[in-house]
Amino acid sequence: MANKSKKAAPAASTASSMPHASNTFKDKGKSDSVRSSNMVAAKALADAVRTSLGPKGMDKMIQTGSGDVTITNDGATILNQMSVVHPTAKMLVELSKAQDVEAGDGTTTVVVIAGSLLDAAEKLLDKGIHPTQISESFQRAATKAEEILEGMSSPVDLNDVELLTKIASTSLNSKVVSQHSWLLAPMAVTAVRKIIGSGKEENVDLRSIKIVKKMGETVEESQLIEGALFDQKTMGRGGPTRVEKAKIGLIQFQLSPPKTDMENQVIISDYAQMDRALKEERTYLLDLCKQIKKAGCNVLLIQKSILRDAVNELSLHFLAKMKIMVIKDVEREDIDFVSKIIGCRPVASVDHFVPEALGSADLVEEISTGGDGKVIKVTGVQNPGQAVSILLRGSNKLVLDEADRSLHDALCVIRCLVKK
Repeated sequence: MANKSKKAAPAASTASSMPHASNTFKDKGKSDSVRSSNMVAAKALADAVRTSLGPKGMDKMIQTGSGDVTITNDGATILNQMSVVHPTAKMLVELSKAQDVEAGDGTTTVVVIAGSLLDAAEKLLDKGIHPTQISESFQRAATKAEEILEGMSSPVDLNDVELLTKIASTSLNSKVVSQHSWLLAPMAVTAVRKIIGSGKEENVDLRSIKIVKKMGETVEESQLIEGALFDQKTMGRGGPTRVEKAKIGLIQFQLSPPKTDMENQVIISDYAQMDRALKEERTYLLDLCKQIKKAGCNVLLIQKSILRDAVNELSLHFLAKMKIMVIKDVEREDIDFVSKIIGCRPVASVDHFVPEALGSADLVEEISTGGDGKVIKVTGVQNPGQAVSILLRGSNKLVLDEADRSLHDALCVIRCLVKK
């Protein structure tokens, strides 16, 4: 018993000290340590991208888990590839993403400025200024900064091509492909000016500029095409690879025999039935092809299909005999771009395939891009001001991807000028 009473004594003493423990909740140490850990994380991220800022900035080489290598100095790309865990650092990654969506360029700058502001805020906090007061003052400073920038800015005339080109090359000068800015900057300016046409637009839809990347050659071989580009070969089978005065149809139905539902199957017991099935299939496909020919179509675009083959060998053979050029696997998200620029209407059933649904172009041809790469070029289209295409070349994947990102930045810079 004596032993037990000795053990119970410390418990009693802790219980009596409990009322004093409530005073520890008034301790400010916890919030301060959280705040400083957030600041350290944000500043570490800012320091990571700081070295890639500006014309003398260095490029980062990032290797993903799967072993892919990316070389870039585009802030948003670097931060996207970094696997950031800390929540505050994640906010900075989102910040650069937002900047990429809104302005397209300046993704590194945004993160570096945020890091510097936090650095300044830390010194103010050490002096004992309340965090809310600091954030309110930052808000006021931002409003004032906007006024000052408005005051020192000068209006840009969208018809001054030389000035716009200079502005676009500023954005390209800090990129890997800076030595090609003499080509890419005018290309970006021309592309945006073609889309806005009369210049009354408030915004530019960059989806109307289609960039097709093809490996081979150098960046200097890139070209701007007033028309549509398709990144695939024509389906040969003896069909034409060049069509003048093209009548272009865009179909969303399949030129292949109908399939049963997933669970069902058709069992054929004798050869006569098998012959009949094959005959029916031929007749079905021939009818479809004849209706397409009847509408006067000589270039056929076929949307990619998920459920069954969009087109099969037999229908390709029929179309080749009818001298119809076939381009298959048009992506679903490209349908809008294609119908806008070529002036055709996507047709979902063969009954609606009428001459009115067709678009027209002066020339559709397959051009070789070295190696096995081929693209299909459609020029002399109905609505040239609606959309343009850019064929980007590069000697390897790294250069090609970086050229694509840099061109996107340049396009965004010109878009911002159109906006304001």
